[in-house]
Amino acid sequence: MQTDNRPIALPKCANEKVPEPVRPYRHLTEVQTRFNDFDMLGHLNNSVYFQFMDLAKVRYFEAAKSAPLDMSGIAVVIVNINVSFFSPSLPDEPLAVATSCVKISRHSFALEQRVLNLTTGDVKCVATTVMAAFDPRTMSSAELDSSWASALASFEGFAG
Repeated sequence: MQTDNRPIALPKCANEKVPEPVRPYRHLTEVQTRFNDFDMLGHLNNSVYFQFMDLAKVRYFEAAKSAPLDMSGIAVVIVNINVSFFSPSLPDEPLAVATSCVKISRHSFALEQRVLNLTTGDVKCVATTVMAAFDPRTMSSAELDSSWASALASFEGFAG
């Protein structure tokens, strides 16, 4: 697992249908599959990709903020997620999730993630997730905490 903010040189994906990354990836989380993650065809169940990406989000936030994830106070919630699947994952493949913050605004930010085979570069899926600030005390939207916004911007190398 990489935790600093240097761009990661991912192996090249041969599938021309896979889009190029919006921004360089600066975080990678290796994931482990289990026997029950696979369906009757021997493919990784689609719901498992979401679990992998959720784990990678937590690790990404911890790396960007250089601290354990604190869920108290104003939080962020997923308001939109889109996933395109390109290739099935099979047992014993070395899988990882690359994560990048591609946009930050006053109330939200967008992440791009891709699950890939670390050996072949085969991209299994690409997801774009929009997360918005949410205040659980008032049960309403909120402005993104400045420490979140600055940590993400700094980690990604966004111009000030």
